[in-house]
Amino acid sequence: MKLPSSVGVIHLPPLPGSPGAAHLEPSKVMNQICEHAVAEAKLLEKSGFDGVVLENFGDAPFYKTRVNPETIASMAVIGKAVRDSIKVSLGINVLRNDAEAALAIASVIGADFIRVNVLAGLVATDQGLIEGNAAYLIRERLRLGSKKIGILADVHVKHAKTLSSDDLAIAIEEVAGRGGADGVIVTGSTTGRAPDVDTLATAMAAAKHCGVPLYVGSGMTPEGLQSMPVKGLRMIVGSTLRTGGKAGAKLDSLRMKRYMKAWLSYSSVIK
Repeated sequence: MKLPSSVGVIHLPPLPGSPGAAHLEPSKVMNQICEHAVAEAKLLEKSGFDGVVLENFGDAPFYKTRVNPETIASMAVIGKAVRDSIKVSLGINVLRNDAEAALAIASVIGADFIRVNVLAGLVATDQGLIEGNAAYLIRERLRLGSKKIGILADVHVKHAKTLSSDDLAIAIEEVAGRGGADGVIVTGSTTGRAPDVDTLATAMAAAKHCGVPLYVGSGMTPEGLQSMPVKGLRMIVGSTLRTGGKAGAKLDSLRMKRYMKAWLSYSSVIK
Protein backbone atom coordinates (compact mmCIF):
# COMPACT_ATOMS: atom_id res chain seq x y z
CA MET A 1 0.00 0.00 0.00
CA LYS A 2 1.54 3.28 -1.12
CA LEU A 3 0.14 6.40 0.52
CA PRO A 4 0.62 9.92 -0.89
CA SER A 5 2.88 12.43 0.82
CA SER A 6 1.30 15.71 -0.34
CA VAL A 7 -2.49 15.73 -0.69
CA GLY A 8 -4.60 18.55 -2.08
CA VAL A 9 -8.19 18.81 -0.86
CA ILE A 10 -11.08 19.32 -3.26
CA HIS A 11 -13.87 21.06 -1.34
CA LEU A 12 -16.96 19.93 -3.26
CA PRO A 13 -19.83 22.45 -3.66
CA PRO A 14 -23.22 21.57 -2.14
CA LEU A 15 -24.36 18.17 -3.42
CA PRO A 16 -27.94 17.18 -4.28
CA GLY A 17 -29.98 16.79 -1.11
CA SER A 18 -27.98 19.33 0.90
CA PRO A 19 -29.44 22.70 1.95
CA GLY A 20 -27.13 24.59 -0.38
CA ALA A 21 -28.41 22.71 -3.42
CA ALA A 22 -32.12 22.67 -2.54
CA HIS A 23 -33.03 25.07 -5.36
CA LEU A 24 -31.08 23.16 -8.03
CA GLU A 25 -32.06 20.28 -10.28
CA PRO A 26 -29.90 17.30 -9.20
CA SER A 27 -28.82 16.06 -12.63
CA LYS A 28 -27.83 19.54 -13.82
CA VAL A 29 -25.92 20.44 -10.70
CA MET A 30 -24.07 17.12 -10.87
CA ASN A 31 -22.75 17.91 -14.34
CA GLN A 32 -21.38 21.20 -13.04
CA ILE A 33 -19.84 19.64 -9.93
CA CYS A 34 -18.16 16.87 -11.92
CA GLU A 35 -16.59 19.41 -14.25
CA HIS A 36 -15.47 21.50 -11.28
CA ALA A 37 -13.94 18.54 -9.43
CA VAL A 38 -12.14 17.20 -12.48
CA ALA A 39 -10.70 20.63 -13.27
CA GLU A 40 -9.41 21.07 -9.71
CA ALA A 41 -7.98 17.55 -9.62
CA LYS A 42 -6.05 18.18 -12.82
CA LEU A 43 -4.71 21.47 -11.49
CA LEU A 44 -3.54 19.83 -8.26
CA GLU A 45 -1.89 16.99 -10.15
CA LYS A 46 -0.18 19.40 -12.53
CA SER A 47 1.08 21.46 -9.58
CA GLY A 48 2.90 18.44 -8.19
CA PHE A 49 0.58 16.93 -5.59
CA ASP A 50 0.80 13.14 -5.51
CA GLY A 51 -2.69 12.80 -4.05
CA VAL A 52 -6.07 14.50 -3.95
CA VAL A 53 -9.01 13.91 -1.64
CA LEU A 54 -12.66 14.65 -2.31
CA GLU A 55 -14.84 15.79 0.57
CA ASN A 56 -18.45 16.95 0.68
CA PHE A 57 -17.44 20.25 2.27
CA GLY A 58 -20.42 22.15 0.86
CA ASP A 59 -23.00 19.90 2.52
CA ALA A 60 -22.91 21.68 5.91
CA PRO A 61 -24.52 21.27 8.31
CA PHE A 62 -23.23 17.72 8.28
CA TYR A 63 -24.90 14.53 9.36
CA LYS A 64 -23.08 12.97 12.29
CA THR A 65 -22.41 9.55 10.79
CA ARG A 66 -24.79 8.24 8.10
CA VAL A 67 -25.31 10.44 5.05
CA ASN A 68 -28.30 10.10 2.72
CA PRO A 69 -28.20 7.78 -0.33
CA GLU A 70 -28.05 10.68 -2.79
CA THR A 71 -24.83 11.90 -1.18
CA ILE A 72 -23.19 8.51 -1.63
CA ALA A 73 -24.43 8.31 -5.22
CA SER A 74 -23.21 11.83 -5.97
CA MET A 75 -19.75 11.28 -4.53
CA ALA A 76 -19.41 8.00 -6.42
CA VAL A 77 -20.25 9.69 -9.73
CA ILE A 78 -17.89 12.59 -9.03
CA GLY A 79 -15.19 10.29 -7.74
CA LYS A 80 -15.31 8.11 -10.85
CA ALA A 81 -15.00 11.18 -13.09
CA VAL A 82 -11.98 12.35 -11.10
CA ARG A 83 -10.45 8.87 -10.99
CA ASP A 84 -10.60 8.66 -14.79
CA SER A 85 -8.96 12.08 -15.19
CA ILE A 86 -5.85 11.79 -13.00
CA LYS A 87 -3.09 9.30 -12.26
CA VAL A 88 -2.19 10.38 -8.71
CA SER A 89 -3.71 8.86 -5.58
CA LEU A 90 -7.37 9.61 -4.93
CA GLY A 91 -9.02 9.72 -1.53
CA ILE A 92 -12.60 10.00 -0.26
CA ASN A 93 -13.80 11.74 2.91
CA VAL A 94 -17.53 11.67 3.67
CA LEU A 95 -18.28 14.30 6.33
CA ARG A 96 -18.82 14.24 9.11
CA ASN A 97 -17.89 10.63 9.77
CA ASP A 98 -19.52 8.19 7.36
CA ALA A 99 -16.52 5.91 7.05
CA GLU A 100 -18.65 3.06 5.70
CA ALA A 101 -19.86 5.23 2.80
CA ALA A 102 -16.33 6.47 2.09
CA LEU A 103 -15.03 2.91 1.95
CA ALA A 104 -17.86 1.79 -0.33
CA ILE A 105 -17.31 4.71 -2.71
CA ALA A 106 -13.55 4.20 -2.75
CA SER A 107 -13.97 0.49 -3.41
CA VAL A 108 -16.27 0.80 -6.41
CA ILE A 109 -14.44 3.68 -8.14
CA GLY A 110 -10.89 2.45 -7.54
CA ALA A 111 -9.78 5.13 -5.10
CA ASP A 112 -6.65 4.62 -3.02
CA PHE A 113 -7.50 5.83 0.48
CA ILE A 114 -10.19 7.24 2.73
CA ARG A 115 -10.05 9.79 5.52
CA VAL A 116 -11.92 9.00 8.73
CA ASN A 117 -12.38 11.77 11.27
CA VAL A 118 -13.23 9.41 14.15
CA LEU A 119 -11.97 5.85 13.74
CA ALA A 120 -11.65 5.00 17.41
CA GLY A 121 -12.74 6.48 20.71
CA LEU A 122 -15.49 8.92 21.64
CA VAL A 123 -15.51 12.54 20.45
CA ALA A 124 -17.77 15.51 21.20
CA THR A 125 -18.35 17.49 17.99
CA ASP A 126 -20.65 20.20 16.69
CA GLN A 127 -22.77 17.33 15.31
CA GLY A 128 -23.00 15.67 18.74
CA LEU A 129 -21.19 12.65 20.16
CA ILE A 130 -19.42 10.49 17.57
CA GLU A 131 -18.17 7.04 18.45
CA GLY A 132 -15.53 5.39 16.32
CA ASN A 133 -16.12 1.90 14.95
CA ALA A 134 -12.77 0.60 13.76
CA ALA A 135 -13.79 -3.02 14.30
CA TYR A 136 -16.60 -2.74 11.76
CA LEU A 137 -14.65 -0.70 9.20
CA ILE A 138 -11.63 -3.01 9.12
CA ARG A 139 -13.91 -6.01 8.64
CA GLU A 140 -15.82 -4.20 5.90
CA ARG A 141 -12.58 -3.52 4.06
CA LEU A 142 -11.79 -7.23 4.12
CA ARG A 143 -15.33 -8.20 3.08
CA LEU A 144 -15.20 -5.85 0.10
CA GLY A 145 -11.82 -7.15 -0.99
CA SER A 146 -10.41 -3.64 -0.61
CA LYS A 147 -7.29 -4.32 1.45
CA LYS A 148 -5.28 -1.95 -0.73
CA ILE A 149 -7.41 1.05 0.26
CA GLY A 150 -5.55 2.97 2.96
CA ILE A 151 -7.28 4.35 6.03
CA LEU A 152 -6.03 7.76 7.16
CA ALA A 153 -7.52 8.54 10.55
CA ASP A 154 -7.60 11.77 12.52
CA VAL A 155 -6.41 11.83 16.11
CA HIS A 156 -7.80 14.61 18.36
CA VAL A 157 -9.69 15.77 15.29
CA LYS A 158 -10.47 19.45 14.66
CA HIS A 159 -13.86 20.98 15.50
CA ALA A 160 -14.12 18.49 18.35
CA LYS A 161 -13.00 17.47 21.83
CA THR A 162 -11.91 13.94 22.59
CA LEU A 163 -13.66 12.20 25.45
CA SER A 164 -11.23 9.31 25.25
CA SER A 165 -7.48 9.63 25.80
CA ASP A 166 -6.22 13.19 26.32
CA ASP A 167 -2.69 11.87 25.83
CA LEU A 168 -1.91 12.39 22.13
CA ALA A 169 0.71 9.63 21.96
CA ILE A 170 -1.64 7.10 23.52
CA ALA A 171 -4.47 8.21 21.23
CA ILE A 172 -2.22 7.58 18.22
CA GLU A 173 -1.29 4.16 19.55
CA GLU A 174 -4.98 3.32 19.93
CA VAL A 175 -5.95 4.54 16.45
CA ALA A 176 -2.99 3.01 14.62
CA GLY A 177 -2.02 0.08 16.82
CA ARG A 178 -5.46 -1.09 17.94
CA GLY A 179 -7.71 0.64 15.40
CA GLY A 180 -5.89 -0.43 12.26
CA ALA A 181 -5.24 2.99 10.69
CA ASP A 182 -2.59 3.01 7.96
CA GLY A 183 -1.74 6.65 8.64
CA VAL A 184 -2.68 9.21 11.27
CA ILE A 185 -3.65 12.87 10.91
CA VAL A 186 -3.20 15.68 13.41
CA THR A 187 -4.85 19.07 13.06
CA GLY A 188 -5.29 22.37 14.79
CA SER A 189 -8.50 23.17 16.62
CA THR A 190 -10.41 24.18 13.48
CA THR A 191 -10.11 24.31 9.69
CA GLY A 192 -7.22 26.57 8.69
CA ARG A 193 -5.45 26.37 12.06
CA ALA A 194 -2.22 24.40 12.28
CA PRO A 195 -1.16 22.22 15.21
CA ASP A 196 1.75 23.61 17.21
CA VAL A 197 5.28 22.29 16.84
CA ASP A 198 5.30 20.51 20.22
CA THR A 199 2.15 18.64 19.24
CA LEU A 200 3.72 17.61 15.94
CA ALA A 201 6.91 16.43 17.62
CA THR A 202 4.95 14.30 20.08
CA ALA A 203 2.73 12.94 17.32
CA MET A 204 5.69 12.12 15.05
CA ALA A 205 7.42 10.12 17.77
CA ALA A 206 4.23 8.16 18.44
CA ALA A 207 3.55 7.57 14.74
CA LYS A 208 7.09 6.29 14.19
CA HIS A 209 6.68 3.96 17.14
CA CYS A 210 3.54 2.56 15.50
CA GLY A 211 5.18 2.39 12.07
CA VAL A 212 2.68 4.67 10.31
CA PRO A 213 3.09 8.02 8.51
CA LEU A 214 1.94 11.25 10.16
CA TYR A 215 -0.06 13.83 8.21
CA VAL A 216 -0.75 17.46 9.11
CA GLY A 217 -4.40 17.93 8.23
CA SER A 218 -5.00 21.64 8.72
CA GLY A 219 -3.42 25.07 8.63
CA MET A 220 -0.12 24.36 6.90
CA THR A 221 1.21 27.31 4.89
CA PRO A 222 4.38 27.94 2.88
CA GLU A 223 5.74 29.92 5.83
CA GLY A 224 4.92 27.08 8.19
CA LEU A 225 6.76 24.59 6.01
CA GLN A 226 9.79 26.83 5.67
CA SER A 227 10.20 27.07 9.44
CA MET A 228 9.10 23.51 10.31
CA PRO A 229 11.66 21.82 12.60
CA VAL A 230 9.82 18.47 12.63
CA LYS A 231 10.98 16.37 9.70
CA GLY A 232 9.20 13.56 7.87
CA LEU A 233 5.69 15.01 7.97
CA ARG A 234 3.18 14.46 5.18
CA MET A 235 0.58 17.09 4.31
CA ILE A 236 -3.13 17.39 3.55
CA VAL A 237 -3.80 20.96 2.45
CA GLY A 238 -6.90 22.81 1.30
CA SER A 239 -7.50 26.33 2.55
CA THR A 240 -3.98 27.65 1.95
CA LEU A 241 -4.27 26.85 -1.78
CA ARG A 242 -7.41 28.92 -2.24
CA THR A 243 -8.28 32.58 -2.74
CA GLY A 244 -7.87 34.43 0.53
CA GLY A 245 -6.84 31.19 2.24
CA LYS A 246 -10.51 30.36 2.63
CA ALA A 247 -11.84 26.80 2.51
CA GLY A 248 -14.21 26.27 -0.39
CA ALA A 249 -12.95 29.25 -2.39
CA LYS A 250 -11.43 28.98 -5.87
CA LEU A 251 -7.96 27.49 -6.27
CA ASP A 252 -5.37 30.26 -6.52
CA SER A 253 -2.50 29.45 -8.91
CA LEU A 254 -0.07 31.80 -7.16
CA ARG A 255 -0.83 30.32 -3.74
CA MET A 256 -0.44 26.81 -5.17
CA LYS A 257 2.98 27.67 -6.62
CA ARG A 258 4.17 29.22 -3.36
CA TYR A 259 3.01 26.24 -1.36
CA MET A 260 4.51 23.66 -3.72
CA LYS A 261 7.86 25.49 -3.77
CA ALA A 262 7.96 25.33 0.04
CA TRP A 263 6.86 21.69 0.04
CA LEU A 264 9.53 20.63 -2.44
CA SER A 265 12.16 22.36 -0.34
CA TYR A 266 10.89 20.69 2.84
CA SER A 267 10.47 17.24 1.32
CA SER A 268 13.89 17.30 -0.39
CA VAL A 269 15.49 17.52 3.05
CA ILE A 270 13.70 14.44 4.35
CA LYS A 271 14.30 12.14 1.38
